Amino acid sequence: MRRHVPALLAPLLALAAACSSGSPPAATPPAATPTATLSPVDRLISFQSEFPDWPNTDFSRATVDPREILRGCPVRDCIPPLDAEGAVTIPAPRGGRARFAPAETLGYADRLPVAVVTVDGVTKGYPLHILTWHEVVNDRFGERPVVVTFCPLCNTAIAFDRRVGAQVLDFGVSGNLRHSDLVMWDRQTESWWQQATGEGIVGAHAGQRLEPLPASIVPWGEFRRAFPQAPALTEDTGFDRAYGINPYEFYDATSQPFLFQGTPDPRLPALERVVALDRAGRGLAVPMEALAAAQVANVEAGGTPVAVFWMPGAASALDQREIAQSRDIGAAAAYDARQGGRTLRFAPGPEPGTFVDDATGSTWDIFGRAIAGPLAGQQLAPVLHTTEFWFAWAAFHPETAIWRP
Repeated sequence: MRRHVPALLAPLLALAAACSSGSPPAATPPAATPTATLSPVDRLISFQSEFPDWPNTDFSRATVDPREILRGCPVRDCIPPLDAEGAVTIPAPRGGRARFAPAETLGYADRLPVAVVTVDGVTKGYPLHILTWHEVVNDRFGERPVVVTFCPLCNTAIAFDRRVGAQVLDFGVSGNLRHSDLVMWDRQTESWWQQATGEGIVGAHAGQRLEPLPASIVPWGEFRRAFPQAPALTEDTGFDRAYGINPYEFYDATSQPFLFQGTPDPRLPALERVVALDRAGRGLAVPMEALAAAQVANVEAGGTPVAVFWMPGAASALDQREIAQSRDIGAAAAYDARQGGRTLRFAPGPEPGTFVDDATGSTWDIFGRAIAGPLAGQQLAPVLHTTEFWFAWAAFHPETAIWRP
């Protein structure tokens, strides 16, 4: 029989362990979702009274109700972000260094999940067993400043361009949560940003949106084989963390998300994973359980034909104490199904993690590459997608549709 840690206990222990100050965080209990909007004056007073430790944040500019924001831990960067060399102009006073090595030189277990980000032809890997303990990595892809983020409570691994207009922002972990999701802060203006959407919600940049960038979560072994020379985040961060140990033990086996206000959308179990598409539109959720059975979903998202691929072999980052021993939840990636002026439809291929198109019979892999057949060497263009918990996607996209095979 599986041992279940109470939903509130495991994240509290994790946050306490992650706090670089060494003191346990004080998590604010969840309250009822506000039913009335505060006046601008009352909203400003509420922010200033609830968050006196943020004197440089412009609380007169906010797009959300302060009653929706909860403290997850007591101080900013209590979960220390990582900065790559040369990536930031304002170093994190409580943060660490993001160091990289070629994937083939790192001995991570094949089943460990890794967030794969490709920008301007450069591919990098960010293993979740490291991101869980840091949540924010400020990096550069060539000349483009990028932040790679992961919120364990929502299972959202998302990358963003760090530029807002002509300004490049350096990000950290505010210690606050909204709808159980990480609220980031930028060191330039001390504005607050919603990780799930990339939206500035409080401060000088309230109402601005960061440009999201494609990211997929795949098994480490598959990534290493496909991109042996790709830079991958190492455990050499400057912190003594139990990398590979899941501080949120059995979290994804619970029925209620941690510090989530209100009632999760009942159409799916709250902590079922979905592949989330069409972020700028109504939204489309492809449930991972149904996708695992079908292995491929041919859908339309935001007017674009999309192929969603699934393969086995990726462990949950939020199940067993040792992530490498966690149950297999599989991995998914989504691509524009158009290639060479035609729209392809896909079916499962001859081997797990392979896919065959109906037009040419070419075989494709989880990275959208044709590896055999007439189209060998071709690459499908990735579409924006995340693999996240249903409650989180539905909270920010309440009108989302759900794919049914």
